[in-house]
Amino acid sequence: MKRIFFVDDSGPPFGHMLLALGGYLGGFDGNFLWNRIGAEYSMNVPVWSLRLLPALAGALCVPLAYQILVELQFSHCAALGAALLILLENSLITQSRFMLLESVLIFFILLAVLSYLKFYNLQRHSSFSGSWWFWLLLTGVACSCAVGVKYMGLFTYMLLLAIAGLHFWHMIGDQNLSNVSLMCHFLARGLALIIIPVAMYLSFFYVHLTLLYRSGPHDQIMTSAFQASLEGGLARITQGQPLEVAYGSQITLRNVLGKPMQCWLHSHTNTYPIRYENGRGSSHQQQVTCYPFKDVNNWWIVKDPGMQQLVVSNPPRPVRHGHIVQLVHGITTRYLNTHDVAAPLSPHSQEVSCYIDYNISMPAQNLWRVEIVNRESDTDVWKTILSEVRFVHVNTSAVLKLSGASLPEWGYRQLEVVGEKLSKGYHQSMVWNVEEHRYGKSQEQKEREVELHSPTQMDISKNLSFMAKFTELQWKILTLKNEDTEHKYSSSALDWITMDTNIAYWLHPTSGAQIHLLGNVVTWASANIAALVYTCLSLWYLVRRRRKIYDIPEDAWQLWVSAGRICVGGWAVNYLPFFLMEKTLFLYHYLPALTFQILLIPIVLQHLSDHLCRSLLLKSMFSALIVAWFSSVYFVYCTFRPVTYGEPSLSVTELKDLRWKDSWNILIRKQ
Repeated sequence: MKRIFFVDDSGPPFGHMLLALGGYLGGFDGNFLWNRIGAEYSMNVPVWSLRLLPALAGALCVPLAYQILVELQFSHCAALGAALLILLENSLITQSRFMLLESVLIFFILLAVLSYLKFYNLQRHSSFSGSWWFWLLLTGVACSCAVGVKYMGLFTYMLLLAIAGLHFWHMIGDQNLSNVSLMCHFLARGLALIIIPVAMYLSFFYVHLTLLYRSGPHDQIMTSAFQASLEGGLARITQGQPLEVAYGSQITLRNVLGKPMQCWLHSHTNTYPIRYENGRGSSHQQQVTCYPFKDVNNWWIVKDPGMQQLVVSNPPRPVRHGHIVQLVHGITTRYLNTHDVAAPLSPHSQEVSCYIDYNISMPAQNLWRVEIVNRESDTDVWKTILSEVRFVHVNTSAVLKLSGASLPEWGYRQLEVVGEKLSKGYHQSMVWNVEEHRYGKSQEQKEREVELHSPTQMDISKNLSFMAKFTELQWKILTLKNEDTEHKYSSSALDWITMDTNIAYWLHPTSGAQIHLLGNVVTWASANIAALVYTCLSLWYLVRRRRKIYDIPEDAWQLWVSAGRICVGGWAVNYLPFFLMEKTLFLYHYLPALTFQILLIPIVLQHLSDHLCRSLLLKSMFSALIVAWFSSVYFVYCTFRPVTYGEPSLSVTELKDLRWKDSWNILIRKQ
């Protein structure tokens, strides 16, 4: 709402844009601090409009589930059962009642599946018709929206691409289709399922970056070039700076890695201890560190080794890739140096210091070669903000590197900078860029210190293309890790199957009313059983078919396999990847997989009724069991309804009765 740039590690910006649209339509001005879960909303927050989209998406999942089973060629009774199971699933209801994105994600996932099934069913008799194109294009659009809401949508997208590829493989074997027709089918699928989703995905970021053009707290993790493209913040500081770094330039050097925090090459008058706590000795030279705050001691002067002057000549002589320079610390006028002395915290690397002449047999080694990493040619000029450079020590071939280790008290807890042998490979911690830059004009030290303390005044925003900003933001989203690796309600993927965990979303400040993310126990158990039954039956059928024994008709077998690809495949691709993820996991991550598993329940029940209950008596008994089972689903839904909707308020005894598992954290106030 305030057009302030932010980065969210939960995924791409489309979902947040949809929520923001709801807030915009409700007249929200953005003046609310979202810093505490369960905080009371102020009067200016249009809660109804912000929650409308997730609630609407959750509600639409019910008819989508119905239509998916119809398109899978199952009975309307089975389709109605799937819709009712989604309707009575407490966890899906809870998640769709808040400003959360899981219900929106599930909606787009189900829409993509339904669209593809409709497209595939039209394939047999009306290829390239208007409705055929509509459902094919809608499949790609829905897939793109699912990925744009959360990266979990990518799992279903890849599943549908695999199914589409399998179907096209079967088409290749159809002798009734000409080569031209096959090529048209291939191009149509490529356009709708790959090109359009990629274009839409890029458009989400384009709109996101266009709308959020103001600097904010999150832009500090971005590169200097990205920060300078935002209004305010670094752009306000760097406006009017010279573009080309020249001999005599006064610069600050920011490490490109930005981890464990953004920092600038820094020095101060303090020296390394003569001996460290572990007994190793140092050079006792002036400390060089990486400091995470703006400071006058972050300024360095680029000096030509063959000349004594520390000012920019007229005309300026630009520094190019491969040039040899000396870096002079602006305040202390000592030269950046490294030598064959072990670094304080990284003994396998060289110490980096500012050279002090103690008149002993330790000569200065202060020549550095500038290597522009992102150069287009070997004659590229070193540019402010845009150039990413390495400093290679001429004498030892060591590279100036941020180790990331925090120095002890004698180093003021600043970050260690070392000289790393170039043979150990490339890493972003070895790369620096000029952030602030001015052409030095003062030869005298006192005048220079005044100059260094004054603010700098090249608008480079036009030089950073959308694709450059997209690539950087995409990489940050994918690699950004939340520091809070432990959470009270975090869980493992194994906990989800048996619902051994829950999440408390809200607790009334005075009464016992509360809202929890808890599923319908009967539905979750039935979904697990349905998946197990499907797997066992499929293996049984496969073995029997291998022996030329066909227990069910061929059309029923194809129906069974098609349903498995969607439902079991959808559950597997949305669940199993979490075992490989190194991130904090919560129960709501399982909801997309659960949705596919729920769709499998009526499929298995209809299959058992149609093909295993041979007699009328068995069919009647099986139908009665299904009615009783559905009654238990409804009973559990009603039982947990108070903690799904947050009303009515329950007594302590009633809350204790809802703790069906010891691992559930139902909130009970102390008396």
